[in-house]
Amino acid sequence: GTWQSGPGEVKNAVSFALQNGYRLIDGAYCYGNEDEVGQGIKEAIDSGAVKREDIFVVSKVWATYNTRVELGLDKSLKSLGLDYVDLFLVHWPLLMNPEGNDDKFPKLPNGERDIIRGYNHVDTWKQMEQLLATGKTKAIGVSNYSKRYLEQLLPHATVIPAVNQIENHPSLPQQEIVDLCKEKGIHIMAYSPLGSTGGPVMKAEPVLKVAEKHGVQPSTVLLSWHLPRGSTVLAKSVNPQRIKDNLNLIDLDEEDVKLLNDYAENLTKEGKVIRYVYPPFGVDFGFPDKS
Repeated sequence: GTWQSGPGEVKNAVSFALQNGYRLIDGAYCYGNEDEVGQGIKEAIDSGAVKREDIFVVSKVWATYNTRVELGLDKSLKSLGLDYVDLFLVHWPLLMNPEGNDDKFPKLPNGERDIIRGYNHVDTWKQMEQLLATGKTKAIGVSNYSKRYLEQLLPHATVIPAVNQIENHPSLPQQEIVDLCKEKGIHIMAYSPLGSTGGPVMKAEPVLKVAEKHGVQPSTVLLSWHLPRGSTVLAKSVNPQRIKDNLNLIDLDEEDVKLLNDYAENLTKEGKVIRYVYPPFGVDFGFPDKS
């Protein structure tokens, strides 16, 4: 993962990760660092550690480009220095004013986000489908899609999204989305798997209990939780040692999985789930904890 990785850090992190066993790099136009991500990829390829075809590169079209998705992809490809990405996602299902006062975060005179209300996110998906014929992306998918939004999209899709990338951890299991995606053959990619730096999920009793049992860090348990779920998990760090540590996942046994899942289910039932990533768009995206 390359979100919130600062200038000067992300190039080295991407290069180091690829030279030490990572094969998926998750980025986005909105992160503002795809030039450096591309430099990191090039450095790893030039070192002989990997070939381009060994790497799975993900990018996302930003909300100001949701009516111009090919242009959005072209901008990302230029920054990355690549001919194609392996997966291209709709970052958020809304439209911010493409002709607003900022390329990424246009605002109204009162300071609110400049959002085009009444826009239909299905129209973006129709453009996404057309990208496949260009060869500029191998697959297309969505990000931050709730069950409600998926149910609006799927009847109109001629290509089913390959992936739905969502915030996912035991404090935000989003089981209703995971179950629907499994049923429809949409792969879950989990971001913010540790919640956030110093977040309560790192100190949750079941997580600490499983970590102690296996003699590992709580972060290892939280990353490993996704494997029996059949999900891809996006670890993120710019620290070389942590990048290496995040590769050392463990096999959770049935008892471990039940303990963590019971914790997640109870939070859901009690309405106490914690969502860390929810930009102030002022849009109801259909997530039960935010609707």
